[in-house]
Parts: sequence; structure tokens; C-alpha cells
Amino acid sequence: MKRPSSPIRLPRLHRGLLRSASIVSLCLLSFFGWVSVSKSQVQPETLQQPLLEQSPPIAPVKNVSDTLYGTVVNDPYRYMEDLSAPTVQTWMKAQNDFTRSILDRIPGHKELLDRIKTIDNAVSARVFDVRKLPNGLYFYIKRLPTDNTFKLYVREGLTGKETLLFDPQVQAKVTGEPHAINYFQPSWDGEYVAYGVSAGGSEDAVLHVIETSTGKEVGTPIDRAQFGGVSWLQDNRSFFYTRLQKLEPGADQTEKYQKGRVYLHTMGDDPDKDKVVFGLDVSPSVSIVASDIPFVSTFPGCDYALGLIAHGTQNEVTLYVTPIATVGDKNASWKRVCDVEDEVTSGSASGNDLFLLTHKNASRFKVIRVSISQPDITKAETVVPAGEAVVANFACAKDALYVQVRDGVIGRLLRVPLGGKPEQVELPFDGSVTLATMDPRCDGALLFMAGWTRAIQIYEFDPKTNKVVNTGIQPLGEFDMPQNIESVEAKVKSYDGTMIPLSIVHKRGTKLDGSNPTLLYGYGSYGITQEPLLSPRFLAWFERGGIYAIAHVRGGGEYGEDWYKAGYKSTKPNTWKDFIACAEYLIQNKYTSPERLAGMGGSAGGILIGRAITERPDLFGVAIPEVGCLDMVREETTPNGVPNIPEFGSVRTEEGFKSLYEMSSYHHVVDGTKYPAVMLIHGINDPRVSPWQSAKMAARLQAATASGKPVLLRIDYEAGHGFGTTKKQFQEEMADIWTFLFWQFGIPGFQPAAEK
Repeated sequence: MKRPSSPIRLPRLHRGLLRSASIVSLCLLSFFGWVSVSKSQVQPETLQQPLLEQSPPIAPVKNVSDTLYGTVVNDPYRYMEDLSAPTVQTWMKAQNDFTRSILDRIPGHKELLDRIKTIDNAVSARVFDVRKLPNGLYFYIKRLPTDNTFKLYVREGLTGKETLLFDPQVQAKVTGEPHAINYFQPSWDGEYVAYGVSAGGSEDAVLHVIETSTGKEVGTPIDRAQFGGVSWLQDNRSFFYTRLQKLEPGADQTEKYQKGRVYLHTMGDDPDKDKVVFGLDVSPSVSIVASDIPFVSTFPGCDYALGLIAHGTQNEVTLYVTPIATVGDKNASWKRVCDVEDEVTSGSASGNDLFLLTHKNASRFKVIRVSISQPDITKAETVVPAGEAVVANFACAKDALYVQVRDGVIGRLLRVPLGGKPEQVELPFDGSVTLATMDPRCDGALLFMAGWTRAIQIYEFDPKTNKVVNTGIQPLGEFDMPQNIESVEAKVKSYDGTMIPLSIVHKRGTKLDGSNPTLLYGYGSYGITQEPLLSPRFLAWFERGGIYAIAHVRGGGEYGEDWYKAGYKSTKPNTWKDFIACAEYLIQNKYTSPERLAGMGGSAGGILIGRAITERPDLFGVAIPEVGCLDMVREETTPNGVPNIPEFGSVRTEEGFKSLYEMSSYHHVVDGTKYPAVMLIHGINDPRVSPWQSAKMAARLQAATASGKPVLLRIDYEAGHGFGTTKKQFQEEMADIWTFLFWQFGIPGFQPAAEK
């Protein structure tokens, strides 16, 4: 369940729109707070007993037993999958109220939350997803200290007049639900902007168009536009977009992401009369099935359109090309550029050149080039050859191709002049580097850079001066570059001898005496890399002696395709075994002890943390599964289950079932086991991982654990998978997590008096 597009940039050709956690190490942002909690109906002052003297509500057992390929699979809480059932809703709300009553009574909670707010508000603005046009206009989303959500702005030059284009808070005041901008795309001349906005973390975006000069909305909003995929045509008044099918009442939930199609919309027209131009049953020259998600992309100055077919969450895509003028014609001849076996993961065009990123015979990827008018991948020219560093991304500019490579977790930038050889660009510091969404009519490149001890700053490379300079678009906050925090890179030997990178961040001068509160985070899916990035909010953790460690486990993309496929389907156990090895390293090297070590994973990282504690419950004092995949045997029955078959497998095959059963934490909980303290976190509107996964796991752990430690379920009724979470929700969730950890770690100032 990869996260949606990063708040920094939208993936080229919409790669990964069905996945969850994040690019540029933005899966790390899962811990920065994806979901929060509705205020409890139970007031703390009504609870006079010591913490845990009361118990969370017990879930009735109604076992369903299936036999799959000779294996008996018991499911005692299958009924929770019907989230509309009154008994399930009542139980979940009672669980959440109990969790709220516990957290609110822990001393230090308010002080910690206040400190997080102070740090958060110390910068004058947070800016993400910057787009630069040749006419000097910059479009971006920004949040001021007084804002709860990001807003859409346009600016004339780096220092020119700034204009607010759209404020989601206006809709929030009308509906009472938080709203968020999912994506935006200005027209090529900048006169219009198309954007998607959704409510309550649902990601069910409605597409709007506004006029830049006036901010007035143009035409009728378009629903079912969750993926957007907006690509403008040269007339700057029409665009292609992807729209999901309209489901009839009672339709199976697994149909949600099936049979999506690409439409052509002209501003002012009725969206329900828009012409279908690409997708299932549209063109006889295009091979596509119901579970595929289609997109059409255009590029300024290019007369051809690219048709992209995303096969669920699979990284490899299928690409077609046709003249833009023929798109939508009944007999349009789409030429196939590449298919899955060509192992192309993304592409972009400039003029007559089509550049492709592929791992065909190149585990760490390479960039190749073909003619967009006469594409023949068998005759492709290699532009950036495979090497020791992973080729992670690229973007076309007017002067050159800019290529983002990664040496372990450290980002580098290459410039490839048109017709020239790659040359390395000197960067201001070592850290993560992410290319912004670029316009091939502009020279140079916009970059987002960060480090384990540096918050994101926005830089620009100018080919005329050959220098990378800070644009100043992102102001430097008081806590954005702390001098008293340091990071260490280690290599840990896993169970099979593989060396696993481990990044460790802590306050300078921290004594390694085994007593430090430590949070170990991991993800390990979809080939996503955990790259260096500091959230200043983390200072509230470091200030109290906390250590933060990031395990770069197999299943991620740190070392390319081979590293990814070593934690994938049948090899998935490597992911949590690597995580366990990193936990053992932190203990052996006196960073912490089992009593003060917490493990955390979000979304697909729920597999990692869930299986880590079911395999080695003795190794952790606390575990935090966040919007986690915890019942993988039943994952395929969810709305996002079918698109994720390429990543995890299917129960419809024996091999697939065996892999899914092995990675299913819910089915590895054993009665009478001393499990660590656990807090499961979920948003009720989650479109990627169904909330019942956390509910079922909470019920199972509560019934099974013999440790006497709490198992809490925290539900936010105004959030989803994390996209669209407000600043207030971020802050509250972070305070809740750290309060829970400090309480369970026995840290002074967080111990209720009744328990002394």
C-alpha cells in the first residue's frame, strides 16, 4: 500500500498512485503523523482507577475456519470486516474511547504536545511541490503557522507577488470535515490550474479548474478523479484525466479501482459527456485488462501523447504512443513502446526523444532513449549506464537531462547535456536529493534536499553559473538545522549474512549505556527507499533523550531491483528478519535495551512490525503498527487488494497463499505469549488499507497477550491512510505516540501517580 504521491512532487507518468508510503524517504513521514484521533466521549476525570485497572472492551469470538491448500486458517474476528455493522462500530468506538482515556491521563502528554506545536510553528511557512513555468510563474502548496492544511499559491518569480488560489479550509468550514489538495497541474501557459481535493483523508478527489488571474472556478467539478492524471493540451483549455468507474449500489468493494478510463475534458463542458480516449475496450490496438489503471500524458512542444498502463502496484509499466491529434479517434493507432518484460518503470519526453528508466539487465537501473515517433526499444540508446549507484529518477529540461542517483541513502545529481555525457553536479551537502516536477521548456533543475539533521530546503541549479543555490521559497525555520543532533550510518549483519544499512539519529553526547528510549522504523516494500529527511517535530523526541533509527531492510530500493525483490512475495521474511537484526544491533551496541526499544511500521510496513513482534516478542518493549497491513490472507478482498496482487501475491494460487500466510501477522499471534505494549493506529476513511485490519489485530492481541501490557486501538474518524491529515492531527498523533512510548519505557515525568 504505497503512500500517495509525495507532498514534494508528483511521480512522472503517475507511477505508484495506488501505493502508500512515500518516495524520498517519505514513508518516514508515516511517523510524522498520518492519522489522529477524534476527541473521546469519556472524560479523563471520570476515571478514578489507576491506568489499566480497567480493560478495553472484549471482542466476541465468532470463528470462521477455511482450509486453503491443506492449511486450516482460523479467523476469530472475520465479522469485523463489515465496518457498517452496528456491533463493530460500537466496539471500535469504545476501543478508541478507552485509548483516549488512557493517553489523556498520562503526565507529560500536554507538555509534549505543546512543545511539538512550538517547534512546528517556529517556521514562517512549509512549502512543497513547486512547479516552475517558462513565463516565470511558480505554483506550489504552502502552509503558514496559522494554517491547519496546505493551500495552493502562485508567485511571479522567486521574489514577486504571491497569490492564494485555493484554500481547502473554506470547504472544511462548510462540511465540517478536513479537506486536502491531492494534486494540481497548471496549464502550459499558467492561465488555469486543475487540482483535486478530497475530504476526511478519503483520497476520493474531486477535480476542479480555476482561473489563475481571478481564482474563479471554471466549469463543473469532476468526481471519481482520485488519480487525477491531468495532462493539458496545447490549447490550454482542454486536458486528459483519469476517472474511476461509477459503482452501482451494492457493487463488490473490490471493483472500486477496476475499469478506470482516460477522458478528454474541455473547460465548460459537462464532465459526464466527456469522451473516453484510452482504457479498457477503447482501442483495439491497446492491450489492457480491468484491473489496470490507464493514464495519458502530454509534454509541451511534443506532438505525441503517451498512454501509460499501470498494472496495479507493479513498478513495471506498459507504454504506448500516438500523435496527440489522433487521441480519441476510434481507429487511433497506438504504438507499443514497451511492455512489462522490458522492465521500464517510468518515462518522459522532450521533443522527439522519449527517455525511459529501466532495470532490464541493470539491477541498479539505467536511462535509455528512443524516438517517440518511431519507438523501437530494441534499438534504444543508453544515456545513463548502470553503475554502482542506483539511478532513481530523471527529468527533462531545456538544456539537459537531469538524473537523480543514489549511493546507498545519499543522493547525487547528474547533468546530461543534450548529446553529451553525464557530469556530476556539485551539491551543497550530502543528503537526499529529489527532482521537482519540471517543465522541459525551462533550463536547469529545481531540487528538494534534506538530511537526517536537516529539514527540506528548495534549491535550483543554474547551468549558466554551474551552481546550486537556495531559492528561498522554503524559509529556514529556527529548528530546521539543529546543531546538537547527529547521525551515524552503520551496517548490520542479518541472519543470512547480508549487510543491512542502519541510520541512527540522536542528540550529540548521548551515552550508549543501554538506557535510551529508542524508536526503530522500517518499511521494506515496493522498492521504496528510506532517504535522509528531518522533521523538526522530532526535536521534541531527541530533547528527551530519544534515539531514532531507520532500518533499510530488503524490500526497499536502497540497492536497486535485486534488493527490492529480496523482500518480495516468497522472500518477504527477509524484511522483518532484517528489522530484527537491526533491533539486536541497537541492543548489543548499548544504544538501548529491549525494555526501551519500540518498533514501528506503517501501511505495508505493518507486515514488518507485525511479524517482528510475533516472531520476536521479547525484543521490543513497544510496537506501533500504523494503518498497517496485518491480515494479508484477507487483503485481496479489500478495495485496494487486487491492485496489490503484483506486490504480495494472491490466495488464488498455492504459492501465493503460502507467502501471504507467512507474512500475515494476525495469523501468527499465539495465545499466552508475552507481547510488548502495542498501539495500533488507523483512520476510518482509509482507502488503501481497510481499518478492520487494525481492529482484528487489536482484538486478537488483547485476547492472546500474557504480558499485562496494554494493547490499544486508536481510530481517527476524520482521517484515512494519512493523505490529507491536518497539522493539528499530525501534532496530536505524534504526541500520543511518544507519550505512550515514554510511559511504557518508564521515563520520569510520564508515569501516572497511581502506578508509583
